[in-house]
Formats: sequence, structure tokens, C-alpha cells
Amino acid sequence: MVPKILIIEDDIAFGKMLQRFFEKKGFKTSFCPNATSARDNYKKIDFDIILSDFRLPDSNGIDLLQEIKIAKPGTPVILMTGHAEVRIAVDAMKKGADDYISKPFTPDEILMLIEQSLQGAKEKLANRIVPSAVRIGDKDDSDSVLTGINEKSKKLQEYIQLVAPTDMSVLITGESGTGKEVTAKAIHSNSNRKNENFVAVDCGAIPKELATSEFFGHVKGSFTGAVKDKVGHFEAAKGGTIFLDEIGNLSYGNQVQLLRAIQERKIKKVGGTEEISIDVRIISATNENLQEAVHENGFREDLYHRLNEFSIAIPPLRERFEDLMLFADHFLKKANNNLNKEIKGFTDETILLFQKYDWPGNLRELKNVIKRAVLLSSGEYIETGALPKEVVETVTSENETLNLFSKSNYEKQQILKALKTTNFNKSKAAVLLKITRKTLYNKINHYNLDL
Repeated sequence: MVPKILIIEDDIAFGKMLQRFFEKKGFKTSFCPNATSARDNYKKIDFDIILSDFRLPDSNGIDLLQEIKIAKPGTPVILMTGHAEVRIAVDAMKKGADDYISKPFTPDEILMLIEQSLQGAKEKLANRIVPSAVRIGDKDDSDSVLTGINEKSKKLQEYIQLVAPTDMSVLITGESGTGKEVTAKAIHSNSNRKNENFVAVDCGAIPKELATSEFFGHVKGSFTGAVKDKVGHFEAAKGGTIFLDEIGNLSYGNQVQLLRAIQERKIKKVGGTEEISIDVRIISATNENLQEAVHENGFREDLYHRLNEFSIAIPPLRERFEDLMLFADHFLKKANNNLNKEIKGFTDETILLFQKYDWPGNLRELKNVIKRAVLLSSGEYIETGALPKEVVETVTSENETLNLFSKSNYEKQQILKALKTTNFNKSKAAVLLKITRKTLYNKINHYNLDL
């Protein structure tokens, strides 16, 4: 079957260019210059994927995204953003966007992203048909957390190993893109339930009207559109682990239903009369402050305590300076394997840019930036020219003059970073830099660092 793409773009010339490109690649496309015409199209036609600009003349991408997710919850949506709108794109991911791409982009970049999203949608559909295989996430995601040398990274790994063998409910907190699902999967993989199902549910992408059916299932004919019996996520996870991502997005009514299921360890399908016993471990995650939500009556306190028998806070990437290049090397290997490339590493200038950028999208953004750079690189090393503009321009626009092509400046910046990370403990900084204490003192004198 030929995949159908809906392109929503107010720049008509650019939109038509995309339409011609995808049609040459064998896709069936529809083009809309605004949100109004887009609504008419996606309500009448079941598209396989929707590619939408963030800034439209009659709507913004977030509002339109949420409308699409209610009307067509299973349709992947990719947002096109300006190069300086990474934080907006990260927010869109929280609201249910499957991915984003920054303009300008190359034909190969957008084609790769479209194909990945289509493949992901196929896997999710297969998971709905065969609940024993339900899992949300990239098929190349590791079952274990990336182990770093930063103290916070070590503590994270320690907590995973500590809580995994128990049946305690775990609440994972952290910014978007920090790897909350990967952490949940690591807990499951190291638990006594590891041979049973791991079912991941994105609570932020489920319309509140469908949440009961998604969680507990329904019987045929129980409501309009219920053409056959459906197995819910809790039943699919029987004996294993259910991961409730973005738990803070659940409506108050859905929270009540979830609390009852957790307390009674029984569920009832929509339209059904039989109570089904459930034996599942619950791991939930959020990038919000649930304690604050409890105080503001936005989240039930009793549910919060049920979910939070043990909490794990995942630190953002900017707080794990020592781990950055370890993670970068890991994603480089993955990108090389996926794209059949043999990029050896990063230039000094690229590493310096990585160290200066604050990575608002965390590990997910780092992974995407590296995969894009591997695709665009023709040499042995990733150079700054292969990086997205938001990385380069954010760094170079800071109120400091950086000579990105100076090796000595790079070394000086590395020393300062290591010293700050270790609270200016020179012995620890030398270990971090993999040099002797004497060499560190010599370099401090050489660069006239006033410490």
C-alpha cells in the first residue's frame, strides 16, 4: 500500500516542492497551506503521516497537533520548526508530536525521518494487535541505562539496581529527553518480571475520552467505533511491568479510575461486567512537578503516594558534563550502524561546541543531532558544518568570544570545566582529564588561569 502524507505548510512554494519530492519517492501526498484546509483533509482521509509547519497563518503547531491527536490518535505527526525553536519542538514532543525537524533540512534528512516514523507507526499497530509485544520506543533503544562516570549518573545506576528486584512502584522524574523510558525498561530487565511483558503507555498522547478503553480495554459494541473486543494495556502487561509515561497529563477522572485499579488490583473493561485480576508492576514518569500539582489540586495526593513508593530523578544532560562525550560516542556507534557509515569521531571544534551547548532536549536531542551529522558527513570526523544551526548559533551568540578553531582554547575550556565540576579539586580534575596532577599544574600556569 502506498503511504499517504499530508503536508501542512503556509509557504506554498516550499510545500509544493516537498509534495513533488515525496511523490517522486513513491508517496501519495496532499498539500494544505493552512490549518483550516488541513482539518478538512485529515478528517476525511486516513493519512499514514502528517508533516506540519509549526507556524501557520490560522493556528500554531501545538494547537493543531493536539486536535490531530484527538481526531486521529494513531497518526504520526512531525513538526517542522525554525532553527531557533528547539525548545518549542521539545514542548511539542511532550504534547504528542512523534518527532520534529529544523529548517533548513536536506531531502535525505526528511526522507529518513518520515521512513522512521512510518516504521514506528507499523510497530505500534502490530503491538495493538498482539498485546504481548506492546512497547513504545525506538527499536534500537538499549535495555540498559547509559552508564556514565558523573556522580549523579553513578547514583542513578545504583538506584536502578537497588529497586529493580523489588515490586515497589517507581516514579521517575526528569526533563523531556533524559531517558525515562529507557530507565524504566532497565528496571524491568533487572527484575523478577523480566521474562514477562513490558508495556509502555504515553499518557500525554491519549485523549481523555479514550483513556479508559486504552487502559482497561472494551467489549465489542460498548460504544461507537468499538467494532471488536480490545485488550487494554493493564491486561496486556499481566505478570510484567506497565510504564505510564507523562502520568501528570491524565485528567482527574482518569486518575480516579487508575487509583481504583491500583488499589483493588482488578479492572473491568468498558461495557463489560467481568472483573479481571491484574498482577502488574507500575512504573510511572513525568517531567512535571507532581508535588506542586498535588498542592494545586491538579493531581490526586492518594494516587501520587501509590505511584511514588520509590522515586528516581534523572539529571539533565547539562549536569553530566563528564558523560557528554561518552554518550556522544555511544550514539555515534549506533548512527554508524543504522546508516552504514564509518565515522571515527568528532573534531576538536565540534567537541567544544557540544560542551558549550546546554542541550535542552537532553539525550534525545544529542542522539538526533549526531545521527543527522553522521548522515551529512563525508569525512572521517564530524565537523561543525554538519551540526544544526541551533547548536552552532546558540553557542557562538553567547556573550563571550570563542575561537572555535583554537586547540589551545579548547584545552583551556576543558580544564576550566573539569575544575568547576570537581569544585576545584585539582587531584580529581586531573583524573577527570586523564592527565597527571603535575601536568595539570603546568597547564594552569601555562594558560595563566587565576584560580
